[in-house]
Amino acid sequence: MPGAAADLVLTGGVVHTVDGARSRARAVAIRDGRIVAVGGEQAIEAHVGASTRVVDLEGRMVVPGFQDAHVHPIGGGVTRSLCDLHDAGGRDEYLAIVREYAAAHPEREWITGGGWSMDDFPGGMPHRRDLDALVPDRPVFLPNRDGHGVWANSRALEIASIDRDTPDPADGRIERDADGEPTGMLQEGAADLVERRIPKDTPADLEEGLRVAQAYLHSLGITAWQDAIVTSQELDTYTALAGRGELSARVVGALWWDRARGAEQIEELVAQRDRAPIGGFRATSVKIMQDGILENFTGGMVDPYLGADGRPTGNRGLSFVDPARLGGYVTALDAAGFQVHFHAIGDRAVREALDAVEAARRENGWSDGRPHISHIQLIQPSDVPRFAQLGVAANAQPYWACNDGQMTNLTIPFLGPERARWQYPYRSLRRAGAVLAMGSDWSVSTPNPLLEMEVAVTRVSDRSRGRREPLLPEEALDATDALAAFTMGSAWVNHLDTETGSIEVGKLADLAILDRDILAPDAGPIGDARVLMTLVEGETVFEDAAAIG
Repeated sequence: MPGAAADLVLTGGVVHTVDGARSRARAVAIRDGRIVAVGGEQAIEAHVGASTRVVDLEGRMVVPGFQDAHVHPIGGGVTRSLCDLHDAGGRDEYLAIVREYAAAHPEREWITGGGWSMDDFPGGMPHRRDLDALVPDRPVFLPNRDGHGVWANSRALEIASIDRDTPDPADGRIERDADGEPTGMLQEGAADLVERRIPKDTPADLEEGLRVAQAYLHSLGITAWQDAIVTSQELDTYTALAGRGELSARVVGALWWDRARGAEQIEELVAQRDRAPIGGFRATSVKIMQDGILENFTGGMVDPYLGADGRPTGNRGLSFVDPARLGGYVTALDAAGFQVHFHAIGDRAVREALDAVEAARRENGWSDGRPHISHIQLIQPSDVPRFAQLGVAANAQPYWACNDGQMTNLTIPFLGPERARWQYPYRSLRRAGAVLAMGSDWSVSTPNPLLEMEVAVTRVSDRSRGRREPLLPEEALDATDALAAFTMGSAWVNHLDTETGSIEVGKLADLAILDRDILAPDAGPIGDARVLMTLVEGETVFEDAAAIG
C-alpha cells in the first residue's frame, strides 16, 4: 500500500477532472482533506485500508465542487423567511402571497422580501394600488428579482416623504403616473429613499440567513463562492461564522464600493480586508456597480435606447461611477492589492470597466488581481477581444441567456436587431481566449449550477414559459466548457485555482457527486441531474443518504 490508507475512496464512476487535458478517470482517493490518487479502479484499490470509507459510485459522476462567482447568499437566505416571491409567477399569485404573508405576520412592522418578475407586469411596472388594497396600514417594500427596482405601497412612500414633488435622485428614478403621482415603482437609487427607513436586520437574522444559504448551496454541489456585495454588516456576519468554525464553504467577499464617495474610502476597505482571513473567508475583492439593467433603461449604453416607436430616445442609461474617475479608482484599488469585481450590463458600462482596467495596467503594470466583469449582457464586438488582452475574466450568469418574456418584451424591442445580437456572447468570449467564469446572482435567479449550465448550452430556459426558440444559439457553449466555467473558471476568479477547481493529486478534495454523467449523449437535460453528495476537504457537507451507500 503506497503510504497511509485513504480516508475515503470514490470508485466505480466517471471522474471528470477538469484538468488541462479534460481527462477522465474511474476513481479518487482522499486523505487528510486532499486528493492522493486519481485513476482506474484497480490502481485506487491500493489506497483502501481497514478504516477507509469506500463509496461505490455505480456509474455516477464526480466533478470538482462548483464555485459561484457572483452570488448574494446572506440576502438569499434571509429572504427565504420573508415574503418570498421568487418561486411564484404572475400578478395574482404575487398578491396572494403578499396577502397570506401579511395575515400570518401581524407583528411585522414592514412587509419585505421580494422576487417578482418584471415580465409579469405591463412595461415591467407594478402599481402601488394593488398593494394598498391588501396592506393599507403597513409599509410594503418588495424588490424585483433583479434587485434593481422596488414595488412599494403608499404607506412606504409616505414614510419616505416621496410625493409628486420629490426629485429623482441622480442614480435612480421614481416612476410616475400621467398626472405626476408616484406609482410605487422605484428604480435603482430611488429605492434607497425608502430602504433607509426599514429596520435593519439583526446580527442574528443575518447569521441565520447565511447558515440557511450555505446549507442550500452545498445541496447544489457548491463548495465556494464570491459574495458580490459585502457591506460592513455582512462582513461581521462572515467573520462571526468563520470565527466559530461554522463556515464550511470557501468565500471571497467583494467589499462594497460606495458610489457616492471616492478614493478616500480605499483606506477603509483595506481595514475591512484586514479583518480577514478567518477560516475559509477572505475579503480581497471590491465590487463596483457601474450601471443598472436594460429592462428599466438604466444599463449604460453607447447609443440611446429605442422608444416604443422604434426611434432613438435621448436615454443612454446611467454610469453610477463617473467614467472620468473610474480608471483612477481602479488603478488605486489594484495598487492596494484588491481584485475589482464590476457589475456591467450595457455595452458602454462594459467598455468603461475595460477602459478602467486598461488604465490600471498602464499605470501599475500587470498584476495578479484578476479583475472580472459580471453579467456582460451586451458587449460591442470590438470589445470582446479586450477581455483576454487585459486579463479580465468574463463572469457570466447564464440562466438569463434565453428568450423569456423579459427578453422578448422588455429588452429586444428597445435595443433593435443589431444590438440584440450582441447579447451574452459566451462562445465569442471563449473563442477570443477570455477566462470564462460563471455565477448565479442568486437570489435574482436559481443558484442551481446544473440548470444554469443547461441554459449556457441550449440558450433555452425552463423559465421561458413555452418560448423554445433559443437565444442566439451561435453563442452557446458546449457542456464541457460550461462545466469548466463553473469549476476551474470560477476558481481562477476566486484565486483558488491552485487548490481547487479540478480533480488532481495534491488539490483539496472539494467535490460533488452527480446522479449521472451529464456529458454522456444519453444523459438527458443537464438541469435534470441531481447532486447526491458534496465534499469540502473530503468532509461531507451534504449527502442524499438514500442514494449514497
